[in-house]
Amino acid sequence: MSDASGVPPLRLAGVERRYRTEAGELPVLTGADLVLNAGEIVALVAPSGTGKSTLLHLAGLLERPDGGEVFVEGRAAGTLSDDQRTAIRRGTIGFVYQFHHLLPEFTALENVTLPQMAAATPRAAAEARARELLAAFGLAGRESHRPGKLSGGEQQRVAIARALANRPRILLADEPTGNLDVGTSDRVFAELLEAVRGQGVAALIATHNPALAARMDRVVTLRDGKVEPAG
Repeated sequence: MSDASGVPPLRLAGVERRYRTEAGELPVLTGADLVLNAGEIVALVAPSGTGKSTLLHLAGLLERPDGGEVFVEGRAAGTLSDDQRTAIRRGTIGFVYQFHHLLPEFTALENVTLPQMAAATPRAAAEARARELLAAFGLAGRESHRPGKLSGGEQQRVAIARALANRPRILLADEPTGNLDVGTSDRVFAELLEAVRGQGVAALIATHNPALAARMDRVVTLRDGKVEPAG
C-alpha cells in the first residue's frame, strides 16, 4: 500500500546507470522500475556484480542516475541540489550496511543520538529516542560502550537503531547481516523486521540469503539491468 496520500515513499522509473571503464561504458542498470510501498519489506536478491549496491545508492540519492528518475514521496530527485538531496537523506531515508560504519570514538548512545541532532532534534529528545531504540534491540545497559567493546551483533544492532533514529519513511539495507554468524544473523534480522514493520517503514533489503528473503513481503531480482520479480 502507499500512504494516505496515495503516493509511495519510493519509486524508480526507468532508472539507468553506466560506469566508464578502460574498455568503454559498462551498463549496469538499463531502465529499472520499482515501487516501494509504505509498510512493505522487499528483498533484493541477485548475483554479485549485477547492480544491487548501485540500485540502493541511486534509491538513497547517493548517486545520480544517467537516465530515468527517482521519486521520493512523489518528489523527483534528479534536479534537486546536493544540499536538497542531503536533507532528504537525513530526514526520510535510513541506511544499514553490511559493515556497521559506527563512529569508533563515540558510544552506542552517541552514535544513535548524533544523526538526530544533525536533523535539529534537541539533545534531550534525541537521547531519549536513542535509549528507546537501543532498549528495543536488547542493548539497554550497553549505551555507554564504544563500538570496540561491543560484539559484531551488538554493533549491527546499534547501526540499525541509528538508521531508524530519525523515523525514516524509507529504509535501505545492503546485506545488513552478511557479516554475522548464522545464529546472530537470524536474531538481528528478526529484530530488524519487527522494528521496520512496527514503524510502517518501506524497506528494500539486499541479501544473498534465500531464507531471509523468504521472510519478507516480496522478492525482486536484477536481470539485464532491470528489476523483475524473483523466481
